[in-house]
Amino acid sequence: MRAIRVASAALLGVTALALSAPAAVATGDTDITPFGFSVVPSTIAPGGQVALLLERDHGGCKGSATVTSGVFDTVTIPPFKSYATAGVDWDAKPGAVYRVTFTCDGVSGSTGLTIAGGRRGGPTPVPLNPDRGAHAGAGGSIADFDAKELGIGALLIAGSIGAAYHFSRRRTGDDGA
Repeated sequence: MRAIRVASAALLGVTALALSAPAAVATGDTDITPFGFSVVPSTIAPGGQVALLLERDHGGCKGSATVTSGVFDTVTIPPFKSYATAGVDWDAKPGAVYRVTFTCDGVSGSTGLTIAGGRRGGPTPVPLNPDRGAHAGAGGSIADFDAKELGIGALLIAGSIGAAYHFSRRRTGDDGA
């Protein structure tokens, strides 16, 4: 019986270790840079437009960045800017994965851009200003304070606690008392 528990624990540990491998190793992108970068969207139809995002938050890229690929013209992201857009060539081969390379301050990193099949009618929507965070609303119960709903919620909680207390104190007929 003890061997089954030890084997189960070992199998669970190995599974957790295998599933928590870094994403860079899992996807094959082994470029390690002091700055983050991405292409949005990562799959695009020929003729579409992509956003080239550069994370400058941690100071890994201070100068201008150059983004190159075989599927669009070379793009330069000036200092203090975190994004640029690029139009994908109409003759890009559907199903192909093109390498997009970000170079800043002498360090390079690359990621893939997949070309989807078919042609789109217009440009791909791009985030208007990815430098800003999302606008969070008022949220919570303070914004729409309703005494009736709060009272009903309090009654439900009190009823749950009362039922739990009742069932925990109830005796069965098998106790002999």
